[in-house]
Amino acid sequence: MLKKITTAAVAVMLAALTACGSGGSGDAGSSGAKDDGKITMGFAQVGAESGWRTANTKSIQEEAAAAGIDLKFSDAQQKQENQIKAIRSYIQQKVDIIAFSPVVETGWDTVLLEAKRANIPVILTDRAIDSDDTTLYKTFLGSDFVLEGKKAGEWLKENAGTAKNVVELQGTTGAAPAIDRKKGFEEAIAGTDLKIVATQTGDFTRSGGKQVMEAFLKSVPQIDVVYAHNDDMGLGAIEAIKAAGKVPGKDIKIITVDAVKDGMTALAAGEINYIVECNPLLGKQLMDLSKKVLAGEEVPPRVVTEESAFTSEQAKTELPNRKY
Repeated sequence: MLKKITTAAVAVMLAALTACGSGGSGDAGSSGAKDDGKITMGFAQVGAESGWRTANTKSIQEEAAAAGIDLKFSDAQQKQENQIKAIRSYIQQKVDIIAFSPVVETGWDTVLLEAKRANIPVILTDRAIDSDDTTLYKTFLGSDFVLEGKKAGEWLKENAGTAKNVVELQGTTGAAPAIDRKKGFEEAIAGTDLKIVATQTGDFTRSGGKQVMEAFLKSVPQIDVVYAHNDDMGLGAIEAIKAAGKVPGKDIKIITVDAVKDGMTALAAGEINYIVECNPLLGKQLMDLSKKVLAGEEVPPRVVTEESAFTSEQAKTELPNRKY
């Protein structure tokens, strides 16, 4: 009887060890993929706060499927604690690689160190983090947000006319695009008569942009220009401007960032005056980078996406070709 029990116990222990050893890149010496050769990626998305983000999510999901990558996806609903929880879950699941678009810039070192110790590489997409330890991630794929802000400011300098007073609809407080788009814009208009007379976050949402613009229209005596950190907030501002009996694009100039289809439609109609593009279709580049990282290939620490900017006339030509 004792011999039977001992034999059964040994069998259970061997089975447990086999199961524990079948994980991916969490094991030392792992090839970076499961035994079946399929890569598993854990992706922690910011949320679904805008048309841009929806297009970004769709691109990642479609390109993962096309690349044969098993995607584990989570929506953080714009909360850092949700993203940290998702990343820890991916570490426990022993995924091969983790990618995420950080809600805010700071507060990532602890969880990314956990991923590093588990031998799971990390790729940042769309947004950067503020950390002194650049070994916590392999590369950052995304736009140059400072350059986007500069493009917006440079256009305004050349097309301001008599306009002087600018109100700014900021993105999520602490988020890289909000910080950098503000910085680039301010650098571009420095030394001119243009000045930001009011600034407040609209959290990258259309409803937030509308609410903040409504408050600005009541509290700011003269508004000549709206600079919105994304199209959705700009579209919300248009609603508020119309409700106040003013004509968007004429009585108040509007500059936004993203160039999603709804924004481009408003630009073509003259309700927005200028849009700086921020390309959300990062899926293919992300999957290609992931495969290179897991194959042990060198990748650049920064991969910048190519982007343009549009006037109203250019939007009319480009709009039929927009994929997002």
